[in-house]
Amino acid sequence: MQTRKLGNRGLEVSAIGFGCMGIDFGYASALTRDEGIALIRAAAERGVTLFDTAEIYGPFTNEEMVGEALAPVRDRVVIATKFGFDAEKGLGALNSQPAHIKAVADASLKRLKTDYIDLFYQHRVDPEVPIEDVAGAVAELIQAGKVRHFGLSEPGAATIRRAHAVQPITAIQNEYSLWTRGPETNGVLDACAELGIGFVPYSPLGKGFLTGAFTKDTKLAENDFRARLPRFTPEAMEKNQALVELLKRIAADKGATPAQIALAWLLAQKPWIVPIPGTTKLHRLEENIAAAKVSLTPGDLDEIERAAAEIPIEGDRYPPELLAMTGR
Repeated sequence: MQTRKLGNRGLEVSAIGFGCMGIDFGYASALTRDEGIALIRAAAERGVTLFDTAEIYGPFTNEEMVGEALAPVRDRVVIATKFGFDAEKGLGALNSQPAHIKAVADASLKRLKTDYIDLFYQHRVDPEVPIEDVAGAVAELIQAGKVRHFGLSEPGAATIRRAHAVQPITAIQNEYSLWTRGPETNGVLDACAELGIGFVPYSPLGKGFLTGAFTKDTKLAENDFRARLPRFTPEAMEKNQALVELLKRIAADKGATPAQIALAWLLAQKPWIVPIPGTTKLHRLEENIAAAKVSLTPGDLDEIERAAAEIPIEGDRYPPELLAMTGR
């Protein structure tokens, strides 16, 4: 597996990471604990070194699974987890008070079976807590040896700059893919380039849509969070198929899959971008990892850019209440 440096603070990881959330949270196809541990270990065996989890996933169970799975190879992997919610109250309850951040860190360390967190993200910006206070709390955790690197998820560019002035940021984790390109125009990627910060796209496969596995007739289970998302209505999925067809066309020329083209496109954008696709299936894991070997020429990228510019994306990526928690 090729490696990449996330920014300029010395954190080197596999070019493709593993987003662990969907193993047991958010989707209908949750794995058992044993199955999840086996899949995470399979990823590590195949060269993946960046594993992404969060306190809120489960809550708590995802971190426990990641910790148990990676304990035998702890010195060879990078574990990223997140704070920022009151996990007992759910996704609607933000809490980035400094005392809470420190309590979450201690609890996460126990669940992850480790004495340090490689990369500690604020999961969502809390408008009630100055970002300088958040950065200061993480700085204290770094000084104490409990955390090695600081990150933010879904911040705006101004917030990145304010936080970075207090505690240098190693990575930003925002949604970014061929159908979610906000970071290109909202100043976030520009801030990362200027400040030497790595960028970790979550949902790099459009929450599965860009794999080509969905049609307007796809029925999502009630416990699948995508059922709440505007882009996963039948009407939106039908209109957005044009983007999947573009990926299929490029994939056919490359002897690849649409998912691999979507990931290769991200890798081609910047050398400090590391996508974290998730899956519950071993063959999909292997497919995603192999995307790092797919080479897109400047001509391929130009073709994708021209064609994608003609495809309007139907539907917001989140419903209003969740969208309001991004870009602060």
